Amino acid sequence: MTTGTRTTARTGGVRSGRAARAVSAAALCVLALAGCSAQAVAGGTPQEPNARVAEAKPSVTAKPTPTQTPLRALDGAHINIADGQTMGVGMPISVTFDHAIPAAERAATERQLRVSADVEGSWSWVKDRNLLDGQRVDFRPREYWSPDAEVTVRAGSGITRHFTVGRSLVATVDVRSHTMTVVKDGRTRTVPVTAGAPGMDTWNGTMVVSDKQREVFMDSRTVNYGDAYAGYYSYAVHLTTSGTYLHENPKANTYAGNQNVTHGCVGLATDGTAKRFYDEVIPGDVVEVVGSKDTVDVGNGYGDWNASWEQWRAGSALT
Repeated sequence: MTTGTRTTARTGGVRSGRAARAVSAAALCVLALAGCSAQAVAGGTPQEPNARVAEAKPSVTAKPTPTQTPLRALDGAHINIADGQTMGVGMPISVTFDHAIPAAERAATERQLRVSADVEGSWSWVKDRNLLDGQRVDFRPREYWSPDAEVTVRAGSGITRHFTVGRSLVATVDVRSHTMTVVKDGRTRTVPVTAGAPGMDTWNGTMVVSDKQREVFMDSRTVNYGDAYAGYYSYAVHLTTSGTYLHENPKANTYAGNQNVTHGCVGLATDGTAKRFYDEVIPGDVVEVVGSKDTVDVGNGYGDWNASWEQWRAGSALT
């Protein structure tokens, strides 16, 4: 989203399993692959037949190696990454569809999705918080992307996207010590934070930055918190569809480093701490929360990394 604009978001840093705090703030770039009108996934080209003929039997024809399934048009497909974009090391490739793909057709659909990158990875069908089952399939590597990796994605015959992985940034929020440790390209710093108060705990687990906005309007009435808050919050880094942000919060001036007092978001002080993090973060950067309760769902934003590698691969229709 464009910095400098004011966008109304329904948020509060809430949990996906609790109806009282389940309303999303700002729409993700269609979360996980549904947003940007990009659409694509990378891939290889059919291999040439490898014809080896024995000298003694020049008439023998070698058997060609199998070729990949020819790409065809994938109607209604969208991808979450724009062509030429630079992403953080945690960003999954997320493809969404205008309609649900029946279970019987998912293997054939997966064969139309191709990723060219020097990684071990897999597609997996994800139940998105706001979509039907079968409308979203994500690709992620076994481990985070390597910085500076070049990736090409193809979704069917008509959609191709190229993107670059930027520097590595992983921020770990420890709700028990009220601190956030930011590791950026091997350099580490620790900043005080305030997280969700008891009963309004910040999601535990790994979240990936989907977007950021200079200001977001947050209204507690949209998450059944009465008149607790209603106003614009600055330097808002978007983490989940259900409304979790990491943002500037005046309460952090008093409580950061000492006590958790928010409604589920992670608050940073107004002394430049929040702005500094906002300025350096990009979509795809990773925020890991430890010491809290209830791990964020895979389909609540880009929660893909909360599945083990075995669980992730099991979600593919080709396994």
